[in-house]
Amino acid sequence: MTQSKRRPWLLAENNYADLRDADIEVAVIPLGATEPHNLHLPYGTDVYEATELATRIGEQSYTAGAKVRVLPTIPFGVQTNMRKLPLAINVNPATLDLFLTDVVHSLIGSNVKKILLFNSHGGNDFKPLLRTLAGQDIQLFLCDWFRLVNDVYDSIFDHPEDHAGEMETSFMLAHFPHLVAQNADGTLTADDGDVRANRFEAINKGWIQITRQWDLLTTNCGSGNPHQSTVEKGHQVTKVVVDRVADFIVDLSDSELDAEFPF
Repeated sequence: MTQSKRRPWLLAENNYADLRDADIEVAVIPLGATEPHNLHLPYGTDVYEATELATRIGEQSYTAGAKVRVLPTIPFGVQTNMRKLPLAINVNPATLDLFLTDVVHSLIGSNVKKILLFNSHGGNDFKPLLRTLAGQDIQLFLCDWFRLVNDVYDSIFDHPEDHAGEMETSFMLAHFPHLVAQNADGTLTADDGDVRANRFEAINKGWIQITRQWDLLTTNCGSGNPHQSTVEKGHQVTKVVVDRVADFIVDLSDSELDAEFPF
């Protein structure tokens, strides 16, 4: 039997000999969540997305010369608005920030000071953490990959994405089709991803914000119509994300962390 080769851009597949004297410039921390995604996608959808994309980004940037390592994906995120849904695993924002701060300090201790948070869960908000850690001898970056494609979204997809909609479903069909629940005729087992309007016009128009209670907002924890999802659309959005982030990591790896960084 032929064994697959270890992938040097993945920290979990490195050994001590690989890393003892390695010069690592950039660390990527993928972040997901464990939560329901309508009736057709698995609870680990955000974890699968973060892991697959970060792995591809690591490979493409490493092959292009970046001194990068991708850390194991953190599988839990902020689910405070899904408390009434079964086995939506919540980590409070302050707890998650403290956990990530410890991870960042571990990287600093290994002289890795350029760190990308690669986030796949809309409930995670890490911008305050970037502000908290600013001014230290590191540079922390954030990529919410689902926002990275906003400028090309309408050229790929037919319906807006929110949660378990056309983009996420297309991605899972492209990379993990065995995990997408389908009927005997090949249609998705999902509902249409409709959401309820709020009683307050100011909230519906986006003038006022609240955290959305998903057991009341949706029928089956899906927001966004997934029924025009395709494998090809999944591959298209994957390429956009991987190309854009990998190019950034190559540039970041080559850039000196001097007094005027990143200017």
